[in-house]
This record gives sequence, C-alpha cells and structure tokens, in this order.
Amino acid sequence: MADSITSSYAGEFAGKYIAAALLSADTLDGGGITIRPNVKFKETMRTLSTNGLVKDAACDFSDASDVTIADRVLTPKELQVNLALCKKDFHDQWEAEQMGYGAFDELPASFTDYLIGYVADKVAQKTEQMIWEGTGSTDEFSGLTTQIALDANLPAAQEIAGTSVDASNVIAQLGLIVDAIPTSVYGKEDLYIYVSQNIARAYVRALGGFGSSGLGANGVNNAGTTWYNGGDLAFDGVKLFVCSGLADNTAMAAQKSNLFFGTGLLSDHNEVKVLDMADLDGSQNVRFVMRFTAGVQYGFASDIVTYGIVNSAN
Repeated sequence: MADSITSSYAGEFAGKYIAAALLSADTLDGGGITIRPNVKFKETMRTLSTNGLVKDAACDFSDASDVTIADRVLTPKELQVNLALCKKDFHDQWEAEQMGYGAFDELPASFTDYLIGYVADKVAQKTEQMIWEGTGSTDEFSGLTTQIALDANLPAAQEIAGTSVDASNVIAQLGLIVDAIPTSVYGKEDLYIYVSQNIARAYVRALGGFGSSGLGANGVNNAGTTWYNGGDLAFDGVKLFVCSGLADNTAMAAQKSNLFFGTGLLSDHNEVKVLDMADLDGSQNVRFVMRFTAGVQYGFASDIVTYGIVNSAN
C-alpha cells in the first residue's frame, strides 16, 4: 500500500503558514515596520501636511494655512513558490530521524512539516531582502531603499553619503545620521535607525573599547569585547534596528509608523499545498505550492534620513 502525504492548507490555515513564513523575516518579526494585513489589491494611504497653522487671534475667521493632501499607494505583489522534491533524496535522513538517532533532532515530527518549515525559512529570508532592497522587477516587489532612491521629496540634507563602515568610524557615521534627523521626528517613541549587519557589528566592536579600533580603555562597563550578549542597541538615544535585508554600509532613520508592509496574509488568496504525486503519476515527487502577496511603502519621504543610498532624483 503506497504511502501518501498529500495535504492541503488553504483559507484559515493558509494565513497561519504564510504568517509563519513572512513574519520570520527580521524586520517583520522584530516589529520594525507597520504591518497592514488583508490588502487584497492595493491600499491608498492619505498623507496630510499643513503650513503656518498657528496665527495671531482675530475676531474674524481667516483660513491662513494650506492643507496638502497626497496619496501613497501600497500595492502588494502576487508571489509564489513552486518546488518539486523527490522523497527518495530525504528517505535515509527521514528514517534516521524517525528511529531517534538524534542527528536530525531539529527536524519536525512529520515530513510535511519539514517541507513547510524549510520553504517558509527561505521565503522569510527572501522577504527580508525584498523589504529593503527589492528591485520591483521579475520575482521581487520594490523595496524601501529602491523607492526612496527615486523620490525627489527626500530633502538633500537628509541623504547622507555612505562610506565603508568599521569600528574606527562607525560612531562618526551614526552621528551624521542622527544630526540629519528632522527636529519634528527626533525623540519620537517609534523612531529607529535601521542599520545593516556590518554597521551593527562595527558599533558593537567600537563599544568594546581597546584603543584606536574602539572607544575607551575597556569599553562598556569595562567588559571589553565581552560587553555585548545580544539585546537592544541605541545611539544618542535613538534605537537601532538591525536588518539583515539591508546591504552593507547602508542605513535609514525613520519612524516605524512611517513604514508599511502590506500583504493579503489573512485573505482567501493565500494558499499553501504539499502534494504527494505518487497517486497521480506513480512518482516519488512531492510538489510544494505557496501563494502570497507582499509589498512595502512609506508615508513621508521628508521624515526619512538615508545613509549610503544614492537618490537619483535629487
């Protein structure tokens, strides 16, 4: 009697599995961006700004402020995963796990869950990269750095030229970013400096001290290079958010409430299926099908500071 692992996940369960895949991306899982679920096609976000709002009091009503309303459109892109695997390639490993050898103790209890977990992890990695660096071309949605690099509304003074960052210059470079943050944004509770991994590593090492390659004699709490055991980082009172999707030597300062990730993650368009083809064509192939939508957008370019991201519109 042939074994069959045909399993279909749609509707309610699809949302859960898609959520596991997408929300495992660093920026999403860490709460570094505002998530907008149930966007089936697109969502129009209205931005509103005024000027000269407060005036001297007078007896008569006088409309003395301009109100500017603009639209920013968040349009998640439809994406999919189509993957075919041969059960034979996993057979030895699967039996060993089932027999309790321990060498594969990280595998889930079922082959289906293993497939879902493996692909979900790959989707999460790709989603994290696209959130920041997605090109908007085939197989990708347009990322935040890609969009801001084409936006003439980003003030030139808030576009900081980048350099190769290491422990000897990271303090000065982060200082340039903080200095460029608009007064209206600095001090906001949800303000972050989103940094690439190499900038974060350089900052941690700099705070470890030891002369020219760092700050102070023995770094934070005189602990040297052992001072950091994970956890939150901050610079000049501004929280740092480490994004594995950001390219080396790039960063962005923005409020979380000004950055948006949209998906149909809870809608009926999500679909996850694992199909054993044995009953259909006699093969040992397993097909994995995953469908979801994802996209990013920001509200006000004027409230963002970029580092190492060349703006072609300025």
